[in-house]
Amino acid sequence: MEQGQLNWIANFIWGIADDVLRDLYVRGKYRDVILPMTVLRRLDAVLEPTKPAVLDMKAALDKAGITNQDQALRQAAGQAFYNTSRFTLRDLKARASQQQLKADFEAYLDGFSPNVQDILENFEFRNQIPRLSKADALGTLIEKLLSPDINLSPNPVLNSDGSVKHAGLDNHGMGTVFEELVRRFNEENNEEAGEHWTPRDAVKLMAKLIFLPIADQIESGTYLLYDGALGTGGMLTVAEETLQELATQHGKQVATHLYGQEINAETYAICKADLLLKGEGDAADNIVGGPEHSTLANDAFPSREFDFMLSNPPYGKSWKSDLERMGGKGGIKDPRFVIEHAGDPEYSLITRSSDGQMLFLANMLSKMKRGTKLGSRIAEVHNGSSLFTGDAGQGESNIRRWIIENDWLEAIVALPLNMFYNTGIATYVWVLTNRKPAHRRGRVQLIDATQWFKPLRKNLGKKNCELSIDDIARICDAFLKFEQTGQSKIFPNAAFGYWKVTVERPLRLQGIDPERAYTPKEVKALKETAERADDAPPVIRRIHRKGTAADPLRGLFEATIGGKPAVVEYEPDPDLRDTEQVPLQEEGGIEAFIRREVLPHAPDAWYVPESVKTGYEVSFTRYFYKPQPLRTLEEIRADILALEKETEGLLGEIIGRSPR
Repeated sequence: MEQGQLNWIANFIWGIADDVLRDLYVRGKYRDVILPMTVLRRLDAVLEPTKPAVLDMKAALDKAGITNQDQALRQAAGQAFYNTSRFTLRDLKARASQQQLKADFEAYLDGFSPNVQDILENFEFRNQIPRLSKADALGTLIEKLLSPDINLSPNPVLNSDGSVKHAGLDNHGMGTVFEELVRRFNEENNEEAGEHWTPRDAVKLMAKLIFLPIADQIESGTYLLYDGALGTGGMLTVAEETLQELATQHGKQVATHLYGQEINAETYAICKADLLLKGEGDAADNIVGGPEHSTLANDAFPSREFDFMLSNPPYGKSWKSDLERMGGKGGIKDPRFVIEHAGDPEYSLITRSSDGQMLFLANMLSKMKRGTKLGSRIAEVHNGSSLFTGDAGQGESNIRRWIIENDWLEAIVALPLNMFYNTGIATYVWVLTNRKPAHRRGRVQLIDATQWFKPLRKNLGKKNCELSIDDIARICDAFLKFEQTGQSKIFPNAAFGYWKVTVERPLRLQGIDPERAYTPKEVKALKETAERADDAPPVIRRIHRKGTAADPLRGLFEATIGGKPAVVEYEPDPDLRDTEQVPLQEEGGIEAFIRREVLPHAPDAWYVPESVKTGYEVSFTRYFYKPQPLRTLEEIRADILALEKETEGLLGEIIGRSPR
C-alpha cells in the first residue's frame, strides 16, 4: 500500500479521537483509548477468518481436559495470538444496551491470548471501559473503527461488481500506521515524549554506524538484536530493516530475532502491540516490560549474548530504588557491574545513584558475543556527562577505563544541539565493538557533527533540527574513512587516560624539636597549640633504620639526626594537600611531571604512590574548540574613537553646560 493511503488511514483514526473523545478526555489522554482500540480492531480483523476454527479447537481441548492450550490455539488461529470468546467486534456493534455492550466487550477482551492480555494490562485499558460506557462512547468507537470507509483487515474489501474498494492492509502497512499514530500522540505530549521516543533520524544514524563497517562481512544466518532501554521499540525495528536491506544488497539472507526490556508499562505495551501488528509474534514474546522489569535491577536476559545492540538510556535519572533492591552500593554482586579488571577481582562499575545511564552501557557490554567472527557491535546515545563525570576510581571513570583499555571504543559522534524532543543538551553516540578492524586497533575516533543538520520548519518540543539523509551520509562517510580532518580526530587510547596523584607537603610548626619523631597523638596536640609557619621546621613522623635509601619524590627525605645522616618521613599538612592529574602519555611518567610542574613551586613536596588511581575522560571541547580570532588594535581604536564622537557633548547636556 502506498504511503499516501497509509497516511489517510492514520488521519481517519486520528479523526475518531477528536470526534468521540473531545469532551470526554483531554487531548493528551486520547492515546490511552485510541492506541489499544486500534490494536484490538486490527487483531480482530486478522482473526475473523479463523474464528470458527479457534472456537472448535477450544471446545475440543476443554473436552479433553487439556490445560496447556496456547500453542494449539495459535495453530488454529494461524497467528501468534487468538481470541476464544464467542464475540467479534462486529457482533458487539449491534448491542443496543450500553450495559450489555460493556459486559460483552469485557468478555471479548477476556478471550484474548496471554500476550494480548499483557498488552491490555500495561495499557491499563480496562480502566477506561466504565468511563467510555457511561458516556455512551464505547459503541461509537467500535462503530467508527468498523466503518466501511476504512479497512484495517489484511484482506481487500470488494465492491458488488468484484472490484477492489479498499486494498488489504498488510502487516508492514499496519505497523507504519500504528507508528504514525504513536508519533503524533508523542508530539502532543512533548514534555514526556523524549523519555520513550528517540527521533528517527538519530536512530537511522545509529543503525548505519553499527552495520555499515561490516556490511560486506554479513553472512546468511540468524542475528540477535537487543535494546535494554526499549521505549516503543523504534531502534530495534529500524536496525532490523537496515540489516535486512544491507544483507539483500550483498546477496545474503538473514533472519533476525529482536529482544528488549522496558520499564514503562504503556511504552512497553505500545512496543509489543507494534510487533504483533507487524506479524512478528515471536519477537513480541521476546519483549519484556512493566514496572517490575527494570533492566538494572532485574535483567530479563542474563545468559543471552547479542550480535547488535542499540539503546537510548535515560539521562540524569536516579536509579536509587534499583540500587536498594540490588543490595546497596556495598552489597551489589551483579557480574554485569562488579567485574575483574586491571588486577582487581572486584572492579566496580557502579555509578552515582543520581544517574544510571552508564550502567545501561555496562549491561550491553556484558552481553557481547565472544565466540563469533563479527563479535558484537553497539551504538548507544548519551549526554555529555558520560564523557567526563566521575573521578578516577569512581564508577563512570571505571567504565570508561574498562572500555578503552579493552580497546572496544571505535568512535564517539557529537550530535547537533536540540536533536531530541524534550532536551536541548549536547548528546553523543558511542560506537563500540569487540572486533575492531586492524586499522582502528589502539585508537579512538571523535567526530564533531554538531554543525551537520537541517533546521525544522516547526519545532517539535525542543527539537528544532534533524539529520537529513545527506547529513547521515556525511557522518557515516567520516566514520568509515577514519581520517584526520577538521571534524574527525583520531587519538591513541592512552590519550584519554590519566593518573590522579595526591601531592603532600610537610607540616611545619614553630617550637618543635626538628630531630625527633612525633607520635600521631603528639601531632594532634601540636596542631592545637603550635603555630604554622613557612620557615618553621617540618614535623618528623618516622625515622627510618640505617640503610634506607632516600627518595624525596616518594616522601623519604635526607636529614641530620643527632649529628648523623638519616632518612625520615615528614607529617603531611592536610591544608597543603593537593592532587594532580598526570596524563598517561606524560614522557617520564609521574616523576617527570612532579619535577617539572610541582617542585619548582614547592621544593619540599612529594607524592604518595599508594594514592595513584587511573582515570579516563573525553573532552570534545579540548579537541574541537576553535577560538575566535582577536580583533586588531586598529579595529579596537576605531571603535573607541567612534564611541567618543557619538557621546561628545553628552555629559555637558546632562549637567546643563555647553561643550567648549
